[in-house]
Amino acid sequence: MTDKLITAVIVVVGVPAVLIGYIWATEQVLRLLPERQKPRVRPWLWLGPALAFLALFLVYPMIGTVIHSFQDNAGTSFVGLDNYSWFIGSADALSALKNNVLWLVFLTILVVGLGLLVAVLVDKVRYESFAKSIIFVPLAVSMVAAGVIWLYMYQYKPPGAEQTGTLNAAIGVVGLGPVAWTQIQDFSINTFSLIIVMTWMWTGFGMVIISAALKGINPELMEAARMDGATEWQVFRGIVFPLLVPTLVVVSTTMIITALKAFDIVFTMTNGNLNTNVIANLMYSEMFKYHEYGRASAIAVVLLLAIIPIMFFNIGRFRQQEAVR
Repeated sequence: MTDKLITAVIVVVGVPAVLIGYIWATEQVLRLLPERQKPRVRPWLWLGPALAFLALFLVYPMIGTVIHSFQDNAGTSFVGLDNYSWFIGSADALSALKNNVLWLVFLTILVVGLGLLVAVLVDKVRYESFAKSIIFVPLAVSMVAAGVIWLYMYQYKPPGAEQTGTLNAAIGVVGLGPVAWTQIQDFSINTFSLIIVMTWMWTGFGMVIISAALKGINPELMEAARMDGATEWQVFRGIVFPLLVPTLVVVSTTMIITALKAFDIVFTMTNGNLNTNVIANLMYSEMFKYHEYGRASAIAVVLLLAIIPIMFFNIGRFRQQEAVR
């Protein structure tokens, strides 16, 4: 109890005290500098803590992971590219990679497509705020909680037994047999079932971002097109969609990164069994289940290399938009 009290005091009192002390020390240092140097030094003093945390908790572990990916499990000797050779030659790793590609393609298409559809359909209805709130709510649920919820949605029992899973009970009403949504051997429907869960969560994100961009389109452009005889589909195809493309690219790149990092839902619902494993879950298993630290590090590096180009593409698009503005 005493340790917890000390920790609480440190968090409540110590952290704000350190923050205030740093601000005071920064201003004291700036007073000692010539006036013409202050504008150059001030930003670095304010960015200093953030850069220090970034280096300590991101850059340093990343460098350590890269180094360890070339070492054995004990980290005492270098084994060259053996860990990467294992990844390329492992059937489990290639299966996980294939599933990640499915996640990348279908999660992006579904979230962007459904987000765009909902944003356009509810743009001018009276209950727009209510509808958007309902669709956005799943994003507030943790992925683990979403996995547990959908385990009950997908719950399966053999034909003839009473179906307690929501989806199987629903299709049973219309005379269709129960479906083993996440328990079918040797078929990718298991992975698609998990992708649907993530889609349910992230469609609200896509809708909000796309809707904000939709609100920013000058309505006079659309009214002018309608006065010239354009149909609603022509207005959307010729005016709305081209103006939404930059936003759709941002949402797409965000979802691609999310798909590559998919872990929680897979771990909660199937733990990678039944042909549903993904790269992040494989890395977790190699490290904590099999204690293959070198292999786990190699998988982490592969995942990092897959994400970095997408991040640079997103940054480049952002800079292009800022240059236009």
